[in-house]
Amino acid sequence: MILAKKLEVCAFNVQSGIIAQKVGASRVELCDNPLEGGTTPSYGTIELLRDKISIDLYPIIRPRSGNYFYDKDEYDIIKKDIKRCREIGCNGISAGTQTITGEIDKEWLMRIVDWAGPLGVTCNRAFDGTPDIFQALEDIIKCGCERVLTSGGEAGAPQGAAILKKLVKQAADRIIIMPGAGIKSSNLKQLLDETHATQFHASAREVALNPLGYINTKIKDYGNLYVSSEIELKKMIAILNA
Repeated sequence: MILAKKLEVCAFNVQSGIIAQKVGASRVELCDNPLEGGTTPSYGTIELLRDKISIDLYPIIRPRSGNYFYDKDEYDIIKKDIKRCREIGCNGISAGTQTITGEIDKEWLMRIVDWAGPLGVTCNRAFDGTPDIFQALEDIIKCGCERVLTSGGEAGAPQGAAILKKLVKQAADRIIIMPGAGIKSSNLKQLLDETHATQFHASAREVALNPLGYINTKIKDYGNLYVSSEIELKKMIAILNA
C-alpha cells in the first residue's frame, strides 16, 4: 500500500497557519519564539487559529526554551496548557521530555500522553538531544506517542538522512518518523527517496517586511515577524503529491 505523503507546517503565527491550510498542508504545529526553537503559543493565538483552519492543529507545549528537563512547576504548567488545548479543540500537541542525563523521561512522557488523551502526541526534537536515539525511539513508542519529529540527531534532516532511514525501518509502522529541520523544496525529493518517510515538517519561514512608515534604526530589540512562504510551501506540496 502506498501511503499519502503529508506536510506539517511549523507556523509561528496565525497568518502562517492560514497559509498552511491554503497550500494543502495536513497539519500545523503552532509555536511561538522561532529563534529559540519554539515555545508554547498564547491561548488567544491557539484559539483564533483553531477558528480559522480546519486541518489538524498541534500546538507545541514547551514552557521555555533550552533543555527539556523540567521541574514539577513546569510540568504543572504543561498539564494546564494541555487541558486548555483540549478545551479549544486542538487535534493534538507536540511535546518532549528529558532526564538529567538526557534520555527520554518515560514516566513524565507517559503522563503527558495521558493528560492529552484523546489528543495525539508528537514527541518533538527533545528526541534528537538524547544520547541514544535508537533506544529513545523504543521508549517513545512505549509511552504511546503517535509520531516523532526528528532530524536524525543532526543539525538538519538533510544531514541526518542515513539515520532517518534507519529510524523509519526500526519504527516498522509502530510510530511515524517525521523528518524536520532544514527541509526545503530543493532537498525534499532527495529526502523522500533516501529516508522512505511519509510525513515531513517544515516552516518555510521568511522575514516579513516591516510596513511602518517610520522605523527608528537605533532600536534593535524589536525582532522580526516570520511568516511561512506560500510559494515555497506550494513547491513542497507539489513534490509530495507527485
